[in-house]
Amino acid sequence: MSKPNPISAWLDRDTVAAGLFLTPALLILGVFLFYPIAYLLYLSFTTGSFTVTGIEWVGIQNYLRLFTDGDFWQVMGNTAYFTLATVIPTIIIPLVLAVLLNRAIALRGLLRAAYFIPSIISLVAVGLAFRWLFQTDGKVNDLLLAWGLEPIAWLSSTVWGMPVLILLSSWKQLGFNLVVFLAGLQIIPQSRYEAAELDGANGWAKFWYITLPGLTPTLIFAVLTTAIFTLRSFEQVYIITGGGPLNSTNLLVYYIYEQAFSSFEFGYAAAAATILLAIAFIFVYIYLRVWNEKS
Repeated sequence: MSKPNPISAWLDRDTVAAGLFLTPALLILGVFLFYPIAYLLYLSFTTGSFTVTGIEWVGIQNYLRLFTDGDFWQVMGNTAYFTLATVIPTIIIPLVLAVLLNRAIALRGLLRAAYFIPSIISLVAVGLAFRWLFQTDGKVNDLLLAWGLEPIAWLSSTVWGMPVLILLSSWKQLGFNLVVFLAGLQIIPQSRYEAAELDGANGWAKFWYITLPGLTPTLIFAVLTTAIFTLRSFEQVYIITGGGPLNSTNLLVYYIYEQAFSSFEFGYAAAAATILLAIAFIFVYIYLRVWNEKS
């Protein structure tokens, strides 16, 4: 009895068809994802340059400099504060709104659309609007004066600059998370709520024991996508504060931009970008780990 040819078995019709269909996608991923990541890692161990001939290998010096740089750690603290302060309201507020808008109330469709509109507006346009509102002679200070309060130098204050960025980012992300939570609520069987009502459960008990457990995968997705969204924040810093005053609103992506295109230290910027990439990978790993445990 002749043995099957492993090459012919591997090159069956289905395998060849799958390879033909996957090749364009793999080429696109290779050119626009895998190669840039590999080149970023290589660049982080060099001085970096506009030209290939100007690149010099420096090993881990960029990382040693990064971890001993006080400005970098200030930026990391700013980014952690910004991320945490943005994630919390953009999870709690949309969750409450989604539960309310999931009921049969008047103008429900209009309210859903109104809350979602900010998420599709350009961040540059929103940033310009917020800068106009919160500048020294802006409308927010006009409102404070009308109430008999002292105006605040929002954008030139080391205390109030970051809250303005957090407010902008929270407002921008709220509509997206609202839609995500509304979609998650649709997959919770209505029979669970009906059974709970028969057992005498009130609204809070139904929310705590039925809605929240049913929304767990959606909550994890929303938290991690919001965290990644805030980690890559650049436009609001560039448009509104420029990282100031005194580096108090400088976030990691803007710091990378400054090092690369203001100081022209591409290797050092690549090392900082590698740290950002590693943090994003950690978030993705946590999501996949939790998702696999839940499924």
